[in-house]
Amino acid sequence: MFERLSNSWELVKSSARVLMADKELLVFPLISSIGVMIVSAVFIVPSIFANLFDAALPKNLQVVRYVVLFLFYVVQYTVIFYMNTALVGAALIRLRGGDPTLKDGFQIASKHFGPIVGYALIAATVGVILKSITDRSKGLGRFVVNLIGLAWNLATFLVVPVLAVEDVGPVDAVKRSVELLKRTWGEQIAGNIGLGSVFGLIILGVVVVGGALIGVAFAVFESPVLAIVFGAGMVLMFVLIGLVNSTLSGIYTAAVYQYAVSGQSDGFFEPGLVENAFRTA
Repeated sequence: MFERLSNSWELVKSSARVLMADKELLVFPLISSIGVMIVSAVFIVPSIFANLFDAALPKNLQVVRYVVLFLFYVVQYTVIFYMNTALVGAALIRLRGGDPTLKDGFQIASKHFGPIVGYALIAATVGVILKSITDRSKGLGRFVVNLIGLAWNLATFLVVPVLAVEDVGPVDAVKRSVELLKRTWGEQIAGNIGLGSVFGLIILGVVVVGGALIGVAFAVFESPVLAIVFGAGMVLMFVLIGLVNSTLSGIYTAAVYQYAVSGQSDGFFEPGLVENAFRTA
């Protein structure tokens, strides 16, 4: 366990070195988050009406909700994949010795916009199918669906960098992702805690410290205003942590792709560190 935590911390530091060289990479997940919030806000009303309309239909005809959900997934995934492609594309430029700009990232994503939308359609289809099965399953059935979802996430782990670099369609990008992961780590892929473990601890620390400060504000100073200030500070910290986490995850995805296609990590990441992040041992 301690070795895994150590590896996770090294992953954070290695990814952070790339981020320190290109701090503007934070802009991509920021825009992505804003875009997702806008999309969610736009779909709130259609979702409410879809649920109300579906409730009046027989169970075997309750498809309106899934149609709205599919459209929501397509738009949301398009925003997310577009910005992730821009982030990963820019990170790959840095890992290959270049000096990327925001314009470079947006140009890479825009160049591959068609395949990105195609992949969003595929991901939305998979998402709706898994959602519909989950809604009809209980216990073991839901567990199996979760395993299928995990397998899908592993299979598509390198789709975004493939879309950013290789001129292939969305279906071939998924196939290429599976091929690269199998070529590099075979059946030893397990997906360990990686970057998430460190950020989980950071979030826990913020919750503990922030909660303590809010408690002191009420118990010692008897000041609701001060408690609100501390609470707002916690929210801001969560936002910043989320942005940094998303950026470092995108950078790490680029490093995994770079290692998978070339066997090299070009100075920022140790090859063994990248490889061991996906091993069970």
